[in-house]
Amino acid sequence: MDSNLLEKLRSIVGDAHVLSQERVQERATHFWDSTPLTAKALVRPANTEETSAVLKACHEVGQQIVTHGGVTGLVGGNLSTENEIVLSLERQRGVESLDPVGRTVTVQAGTVLQEVQMAASNAGLQLGLDLGARGSCTIGGNLATNAGGLSVLRYGMTREQVLGLEVVLADGTIVSSMNSMMKNNAGYDLKHLFIGSEGTLGIITRVVLRLRAATPHVHTALLACEKFSDVASTLSSLDTALNGTLDAFEVIWQPFYRLNTQADRDDTARAPLSRDYPLYAIVEMKSAADVSWDSGLESALEKTMEQGFVVDATVAKSQQERANIWHIREHIEIALEHEPVFVYDISLPIADMDSYTRRLQKNVQETWPEAKLYIYGHLADGNLHVLIAPPVEPSISLSKNTQTAQTNKAETSQLIEQWHQKSNELVYEPLQALGGSISAEHGIGLLKKEYLHLSRSDAEIGLMKTLKQTLDPKSILNRGKIIDVS
Repeated sequence: MDSNLLEKLRSIVGDAHVLSQERVQERATHFWDSTPLTAKALVRPANTEETSAVLKACHEVGQQIVTHGGVTGLVGGNLSTENEIVLSLERQRGVESLDPVGRTVTVQAGTVLQEVQMAASNAGLQLGLDLGARGSCTIGGNLATNAGGLSVLRYGMTREQVLGLEVVLADGTIVSSMNSMMKNNAGYDLKHLFIGSEGTLGIITRVVLRLRAATPHVHTALLACEKFSDVASTLSSLDTALNGTLDAFEVIWQPFYRLNTQADRDDTARAPLSRDYPLYAIVEMKSAADVSWDSGLESALEKTMEQGFVVDATVAKSQQERANIWHIREHIEIALEHEPVFVYDISLPIADMDSYTRRLQKNVQETWPEAKLYIYGHLADGNLHVLIAPPVEPSISLSKNTQTAQTNKAETSQLIEQWHQKSNELVYEPLQALGGSISAEHGIGLLKKEYLHLSRSDAEIGLMKTLKQTLDPKSILNRGKIIDVS
């Protein structure tokens, strides 16, 4: 049956676009993980019609499929087994059309985010979505996870940028809702079923995105504060004073700031402010008109300093200085050098952030006195990123005895898994009482599935299962991701 299916897939997409199991292993599992990709085969359809034919063929025999976009996700949604086929959207790439009057752009789902941003910029417009992974993440992946990013404060999540989409259901049915209007209340707005569903209900192949007026005039500042309440007050003050032009407000706790401003490392940023303040914030104002610095951000910042909220500040006077400031926030590679490191993406009310982070710091230190805890995030939309790095011990034995080395490696792996479980409990469990979420912008995938009940009620999870069973009755699409359906 496997060989018959693979031959049928080759007849649909062409021999060159069905990679055998051996060729699949030439690819990395993830852009952070160089481990060879595991899958029965990898299929690369060129368009919606070929995607439909591939899904129809797989549906007939119950073949499971895992969808790949830019493979930049952080919750295991890209993981596949040797019994699954990976369907990659890498050939479904490109901007199909751009309407500068209606301010829309139609793109294929495999298009890299940065390509769409550039197309919008060339038309004197902009997309209200920006992520650190802009050069590698794809639009389809952004939609599948309802990605957030740096401009959520002003433009909302990815969901808010979508007017219409085209999706292929598990049985190959094409649902084309390529709406390009701001207002369309003709029945259910079906696109919202698929945005954020992580490829479990259908595969998005094309999309109509809303564009905005370009805001080429940018002012960026780095602030320092003594306590969290001052950071929150600064956000409120600036958001009011800047009259809708506040584009980003990022908070950084001292350990992460110090990690990324080390003078003895070439890959870190120069510290624009002293490294001794407890908290830092990156503030960015963007406008369409050339609002002078004196009448915009500077006067608003002066007020926050007069009120005592901000104790020190610096303003980027060049693109290089702006890039240096943002490098502090976006550069997480140093933290990821630690082994192990557990990465989290959570949200909670701003009013509860200070008590939550203090409790987390206390609990992490009590569990692993030598552990590193890094916290930063999109304060304005209640989203924090947390990285916990327990101490590196016990180390794997370098014994020449292969059996001994393998035993120690297995024991270490088991211990790290126990640490990960404990770390999850420390981060996730307090969120339930606060009405917070275990996933702010990265999705659930495999890694957060066990904790979904902390953020969703039994009734909500039950409805998710009903939707899954209705749209994918054979459970062939990203099986086991988000929820389990018997």
